[in-house]
Amino acid sequence: MPDMPAYTPPKVWKWDAQSSGRFTRINRPVAGPTHNKELPVGRHPLQLYSLATPNGIKVTVMLEELLALGKHDAEYDAHLINIMEGDQFGSGFVAVNPNSKIPALLDRSASPPIRVFESGAILVYLAETFDAFLPKTPAPRAECLSWLFWQVGSAPFLGGGFGHFYAYAPEKIEYCIDRFTMEVKRQLDVLDQHLATRRYLCGDEYTIADMANYAWYGGLVLTDLYNAQEFLDVASYKHVIRWASEIHARPAVQRGRRVNRIWGPENERVQERHDASDLD
Repeated sequence: MPDMPAYTPPKVWKWDAQSSGRFTRINRPVAGPTHNKELPVGRHPLQLYSLATPNGIKVTVMLEELLALGKHDAEYDAHLINIMEGDQFGSGFVAVNPNSKIPALLDRSASPPIRVFESGAILVYLAETFDAFLPKTPAPRAECLSWLFWQVGSAPFLGGGFGHFYAYAPEKIEYCIDRFTMEVKRQLDVLDQHLATRRYLCGDEYTIADMANYAWYGGLVLTDLYNAQEFLDVASYKHVIRWASEIHARPAVQRGRRVNRIWGPENERVQERHDASDLD
């Protein structure tokens, strides 16, 4: 590793509001709202406030899969929360998710409405509410939840770690890129070895564990998340690619990926979804 200027942490760290570059409106060291803004409310019981990042895609894919099963009560309104503009710090959103991260769900079929935040928690809530995509017997259920929470725990190394330092950081730091690249490749190898003998993560049954992991690792190997396919040699993870490709081809997944998307080809962007016809 080349010599780098020595850095001595200060006795008390102080926030430099401009230090986050393009993420200045996202990152800050305090919680709570920065401005008053009520959330819009649509006509369906389920109100989703989100953006089509991998964590947001998890939930819209799940909702579209539920509708594909004929679970008509899973109809939903998906409102755009543009995190690059600081929408997540509005008072209405913070009331639904005090952590100010997308996605957040408000179930207005209950009185008072039930708020659910954190993407993994939303998947479990929807699976239990609609009795779908979560095995009932103890061993398969434990396997499903284990892979779901494996993804929840692993994603920060992929996104905030590898993705940030490889794709977004203003300076390329060899130590950071090496550290997180090693971990992401280890994660891909965990999945690849597991999927060598299974159709889906839990066997033959497609579950919320697949939806959650597909949103991140499917994006990595199929849609070039972070423009790092060659760098990571993703082609060598053949079982991950096979699994992700099968999920990617599902019509409900194709619909869910478009909801709350504000980038990419125009025909793939559906900024807000209030009716199935919005995805036509």
